Amino acid sequence: MRALILLRILILLLGMAALMMIPSLILAIVLGEGAMIRAFALPASIVLAVALPALFSFRKSVLRLNHRDGFLLVFLTWVFMSLLGALPYYLLSGGPSAPISFTDAVFESSCGFATTGGTTIDDIEALPRSLLLWRSTSHWAGGMGIILLSVALMPLLGVGGFQLIKAETPGPDKEKISPRVTATAKVLWLSYCVLTVVLFLFLRLGGMNWFDALCHSLTTMASGGVSTKNAGIAFYNSPFIDWVCTVFMLLAALNFNLYYRLLKGKFRDIFTNSEGRAYLGIFIAAAAVVTITLIPVYGSPGRALRYAAYQCASILSTTGTAIADYETWPSLARMILLCLMFIGGCSGSTAGGIKVIRLVVLLKQGGNELRRVIYPRGIFSIRLNRKVGRRDVIYGTAGFVSLYFLVILITTLLVAASAERTGIDLFSSFSTAVSIIGNIGIGFDAIGPGRSYAVFPDYLKWLFSFVMIAGRLELWTVFILFSPEYRRR
Repeated sequence: MRALILLRILILLLGMAALMMIPSLILAIVLGEGAMIRAFALPASIVLAVALPALFSFRKSVLRLNHRDGFLLVFLTWVFMSLLGALPYYLLSGGPSAPISFTDAVFESSCGFATTGGTTIDDIEALPRSLLLWRSTSHWAGGMGIILLSVALMPLLGVGGFQLIKAETPGPDKEKISPRVTATAKVLWLSYCVLTVVLFLFLRLGGMNWFDALCHSLTTMASGGVSTKNAGIAFYNSPFIDWVCTVFMLLAALNFNLYYRLLKGKFRDIFTNSEGRAYLGIFIAAAAVVTITLIPVYGSPGRALRYAAYQCASILSTTGTAIADYETWPSLARMILLCLMFIGGCSGSTAGGIKVIRLVVLLKQGGNELRRVIYPRGIFSIRLNRKVGRRDVIYGTAGFVSLYFLVILITTLLVAASAERTGIDLFSSFSTAVSIIGNIGIGFDAIGPGRSYAVFPDYLKWLFSFVMIAGRLELWTVFILFSPEYRRR
């Protein structure tokens, strides 16, 4: 019976993903893109035809989901959502674009929902506009989380819905900003939508047409970074657009709970937030050092600051876009960008990576261990947001970071094992692993600016798709399913 209930909820959640295909379907109809009309109409109609009966069957149901159910449901949702999202790519036929293999289609879809800015498509501008819109929409949906949207819109998931949010939302310490879980989901999605609309208006003001502004606002707020242009944001060569995107990439990587507190007039919480202050401090310090190293390169402090701020914000927020070939920058600047790839944004944001809060916890605990050497009998604790932090957060952070680097190590070895076939060196393998698990998309050498993942063999693309989803779901949600303890429960 419980398996049947989980299956019906899974179908409902996939129905939400199918609904998000409708705007792209409408655009395909308006533009007369016949191949894309079929590519969107077929999967969307089939999934919705199955999801509607499941919805009505739940109208008088009360659902109770435990931790075990939540982990399994979230993982299955993201896997099948990625498979469903791959169908428009795979069903594309004719037109200016070459057929996309099923493996590449799944990779593109996984990149979308996991908000990883990677791609296997070399000529993005040759894709139909409706497919470009779907590409951006999938990023936007994955940024805040399809399950979080479902909890907001479907009260029937209110009971036990927080278990789903905990399993999907990034960060070591999930909290409700409202006593009701559905209200929490609605507040987070409302903030997300408002910021997206504001960004859209700024991009239109900067000279983008409505379609490009829409697609870029969706992917920028999702920390996804894909573009409608082969050159990305660099295509526009606009300082105004660069600075607007820099600001909103930073905003997207902030904890969205802070926006709720700002609306409630709790300004003190903004300034006392340990993670937020550390996040902005890391960005300012990194951008300042990179700017200094770039002044001799570009000959202008203003231009150096523009490129440095954008690239640091792009990597730190895991948006993964580039407006310059940073691989030609001085070694110090490149090293700083590599370090930012590990950090990522804040918990409760659309960003990937280890998260700033975990770095704060580790540094504070490291300081405590140094004090313990001097005062062996002392009792020390960390303080977060001017409150004493829980010990289980320290243990959870240490465990997560250990697992994070273990996945990087294994992925690096598997990529390096294909070196004879791909010609990719060890550093490229390492850079690729860090970029994939952090949901960044770009990195160095083989996946540097302007390069795609087409060079990798199919089996690595399937591995990357899995690692991207695992990274987006904070690893625990995925790997706990393979533990003996989980199976014995």
